[in-house]
Amino acid sequence: METVIFVLLLCACAAGFVLFRRRTVPVSRLGPVVSGKLSIIIPARNEERNLPHLLQSLQLQTYESIEIIVVDDCSEDGTRAIAESFGVRVIANTEPPEGWTGKNWAVWNGYLQATGDLIAFLDADVRLSPHAVKSLLAARERTGGVISVVPYHEAVRFYERLALIPNLLGLFAFTSPFERSNPKKGLYGSCIVTSRAHYEQARGHEGIKGELLDDLNLGAQFMQAGIPVMNYIGYGMVSFRMYPGGIRSEVEGFSKGAVLSTSKLSGWTTLLVAVWFVGLLAAEAAPFLLGTTWAMPFAAGYLVYTAQLYGFLHYTGKFGYWMPVVHMLSTVFFLYIMLYSAYQVVFHGQVAWKGRRVKVGGRRK
Repeated sequence: METVIFVLLLCACAAGFVLFRRRTVPVSRLGPVVSGKLSIIIPARNEERNLPHLLQSLQLQTYESIEIIVVDDCSEDGTRAIAESFGVRVIANTEPPEGWTGKNWAVWNGYLQATGDLIAFLDADVRLSPHAVKSLLAARERTGGVISVVPYHEAVRFYERLALIPNLLGLFAFTSPFERSNPKKGLYGSCIVTSRAHYEQARGHEGIKGELLDDLNLGAQFMQAGIPVMNYIGYGMVSFRMYPGGIRSEVEGFSKGAVLSTSKLSGWTTLLVAVWFVGLLAAEAAPFLLGTTWAMPFAAGYLVYTAQLYGFLHYTGKFGYWMPVVHMLSTVFFLYIMLYSAYQVVFHGQVAWKGRRVKVGGRRK
């Protein structure tokens, strides 16, 4: 029986190897095949902590034809002043009208002011390596469609490192081979690069103006328009520090789409993610089985999962040396996020994010 348990845990763990693909952005120092002006649109709401890191990294880019537009989304801190100190163009956004969510409204207004034939949407917490813009444009040119990048996650404080399991499960969803032909294939909103022509063909953010999951729904629009969608991981190229402002913002950030996003995945991706996670939960029962005959196979499963986490996280995020060992803490955090997300969606029909209440399926409150 002990052997059977260990084999089952190994099979569950193996689901992670099927889902995860080390699809990094190829480094390009020569630039894209077709050059052109790039408009970078950065929606920023109370981002005075994050914005300087992104704007500094943009100053170091080796691609020169860049227009930077920061959309100050009704910030109550020094976001606008910081953006202006870097000499970039700043647009003062208004509160979203009826039927729009806040980020979609901010991004759309940035797009209306953009003049480039190429467009990049970057979240304010993103940081780029010096060759990132050239490499992203070259990757987009090769794919012939729209690309997005799941940034390498720089987790600094303990509460940030609790995001280990939510972060990895999200990566499974974006790198899964079963998503290639998914008509609902999504993009990762922190870093999206497209051409103006493709963006307009897919109807852009105006076509998803009331959607909470803007990036996932935007990707589906590109797919419906017949435009290829490709997702990369940002190791060595694109990184971010997601929630330096505290654990409350981290919980809100992860929970706003935790439940709803599962409906966008292919059935095979959902199944394998569930198998991998159930195996993880079973392996994490090992400490409670000490002194029983089942302790050894579950402990062995725990070690196998831990080794796998170290291997995956080398390419996906920096969570400290010890968090992969005590990954059960992150698992508990993930379960709390899912329960909290379900509570908001089912009982309130809305979620909280950056001081706004957004109704599920569309309208802000």
